[in-house]
Amino acid sequence: MTGPEPIEAGVRLRRVPRQARARQKLARVLAAADRLLAEEGVEALTTTRVAAEAGVSVGALYQYLPDRDAITEALGEVYLARLEDLLTSFAERAAEETWADPVGLLVDAFAGLYQAEPGFRALWFGRGLTDGTREADRAHKRVMATGVHRILLAQRLLRDDAAAVIACRTAFLAADAVIQEAFRGGGAPELLEQVKTMLRAYLGQLPRP
Repeated sequence: MTGPEPIEAGVRLRRVPRQARARQKLARVLAAADRLLAEEGVEALTTTRVAAEAGVSVGALYQYLPDRDAITEALGEVYLARLEDLLTSFAERAAEETWADPVGLLVDAFAGLYQAEPGFRALWFGRGLTDGTREADRAHKRVMATGVHRILLAQRLLRDDAAAVIACRTAFLAADAVIQEAFRGGGAPELLEQVKTMLRAYLGQLPRP
């Protein structure tokens, strides 16, 4: 896992670091928190453990992330930003390329990110979600549905109308739920092929331009 970029990812902090050295320290803190979350679960995310793992003082950590909820919310925002960045990259490509199977391409890409982010899975499937994280996730789902709409319009798979907006939101919510279930607990990767089949059929019956 690469070191997170907390400020660029829009993480809300108690205090925003201005100097490069402070920003690097905060990135180190979030990377350490991610490792602890992936290896030991949300219970390990005390300010003392995270500070020790990152090699910073508890006082330095407290300036930015004063408690466990703040740490988990910061990590949640980093993870969600990665998903949104991935979708943005596909939207940019979709305007320049024609894909034989957009549904399969997108499902595989996002399943791959779930697979590569054990900390994300530990947070989302554990007991660490806060009200702030849940609200961030609701906003994230709206952003993702808009991105899916942009991609499918670029691929000329849908008309540009209100029905297409609703269809893209429905398709994303369905895919998101199934992908999460595929990686929850022991996982059920065979669900990924089933959701592709379902989404191809659903989107395929909608009017095209």
